Amino acid sequence: MAECGVCFRHCRLKEGQIGFCGGRIAKDGRTEAYNYGRITSLALDPIEKKPLNRFFPGSMILSVGSFGCNLRCPFCQNYEISWSEQAKRFALTAETIAPEALAAIANRTRSRGNIGVAFTYNEPLIGYEFVRDTAKLLKAEGLMTVIVTNGTAELAVWDELKPYVDAMNIDLKGFTDRYYNEVLGGDRRQVMSFIEAAVKTCHVELTTLIVPGENDGEEEMRALSQWVARLKNPDGTGVPLHISRFFPRFHMQDRKATPVRTVYRLANVAREALDFVYTGNC
Repeated sequence: MAECGVCFRHCRLKEGQIGFCGGRIAKDGRTEAYNYGRITSLALDPIEKKPLNRFFPGSMILSVGSFGCNLRCPFCQNYEISWSEQAKRFALTAETIAPEALAAIANRTRSRGNIGVAFTYNEPLIGYEFVRDTAKLLKAEGLMTVIVTNGTAELAVWDELKPYVDAMNIDLKGFTDRYYNEVLGGDRRQVMSFIEAAVKTCHVELTTLIVPGENDGEEEMRALSQWVARLKNPDGTGVPLHISRFFPRFHMQDRKATPVRTVYRLANVAREALDFVYTGNC
């Protein structure tokens, strides 16, 4: 048996067995990235789309995704590659690209305003080895590495990555254990620990998607934003919080989109404690 050490699940896997996330596999008594270099998505995006509003604003970044995720958010926007029957099919058909080839693409797109690579769309940390190997090459070329993540990873994973990562947007999806455990299938405390470690060495911005009836209360937002206010990025500035609007999607179509007024109201609550609050999908 091999025990995976990437997230709180610590999946114990038989030889050749794929983990809960769909992106890791047991091989020779250990686990490795089953999705290593296997690409499902590639696009040149504005950096603000990650979203990162205070990290090289106005620039572009090459965004790359693979397949698999260690959460089970019922409203997943990228369920086709994160967790679904389609995601399992992508595991069989995804194109494989080497870190050297991805770094070369990033270099070629500098003329279009590209500053580096963002690992995004699915959960990049379940395949952290590919992120690490590519990021080393990017750093040598003076290019940036960005990770867009749910933050559900052990600190040992961050230790592998932190010498090479320049910025992250991390989901802080809510501020109750009930929401994380029962709705998302996650671990809020692990995410908070990951955020606390990340802000020490790279630029971090956070995103909270507001789902009606789940995490849309003022007191929860007040507690969340007060916790975020304790954090500082390496340059000494506060950590920005993006508050986004939910739309019915995937397995959660039993409620309407978040009212715009709710997003604005919760943003104002967050501004009681934070200097940088942004609203999204409004």
